[in-house]
Amino acid sequence: MRPTVTLKLATSLDGRIATASGESKWITGEPARLEGHRLRAGHDAILVGVETVLADDPELTARLPGRPVDQPLRVVLDSRLRTPETAKVASGDTLILTVSGPRPVGHAKVEQIDALDGRPSPEAVLRAIRRAGENSVLIEGGGQVAASFLRAGLVDRLEWFRAPILLGGEGRPCVAALALAKLADAPKFRRLSVEPCGDDLWERYERL
Repeated sequence: MRPTVTLKLATSLDGRIATASGESKWITGEPARLEGHRLRAGHDAILVGVETVLADDPELTARLPGRPVDQPLRVVLDSRLRTPETAKVASGDTLILTVSGPRPVGHAKVEQIDALDGRPSPEAVLRAIRRAGENSVLIEGGGQVAASFLRAGLVDRLEWFRAPILLGGEGRPCVAALALAKLADAPKFRRLSVEPCGDDLWERYERL
């Protein structure tokens, strides 16, 4: 059985995660970011692509005020092993999945897996996470990673935080191209709830 997959998105109203120049901190407000940390704490693994690591150098840890948290496994998809040894994710419990020959990257574990169109295969990614003993994964970025798991039909839930701003067509989309030929081919979800989260909206969906 594969791990369950939740895709977390923090976007503008028009589904953008950054301006054209790459500025993204902070699109959503502090309450949404706190809920994001609660989501991290509720999953066994957190997954991002290497572009997120290069752009933001995130810690990918769950930080909740007033209480310690069992930290999830950090997973980075890095086709050509571009993660710097100085990156925060290279300093601890991290699994880097690549399609090129593995080599050491800081203290992270590096594993070569099957490729799909030159990138880590989503199915192979989930197999590797399951081998690591993890049963749930939270995808946090970026748009190419989100699109690859949506195309494969492997996203079970969406946790979508929308800020009351518009970034326009030049902004960076939260989901890259899905190569849909027909509307009927679009991934379909059922809305579970919509609620305010500070100045933002928090929408929750499950796959149909």
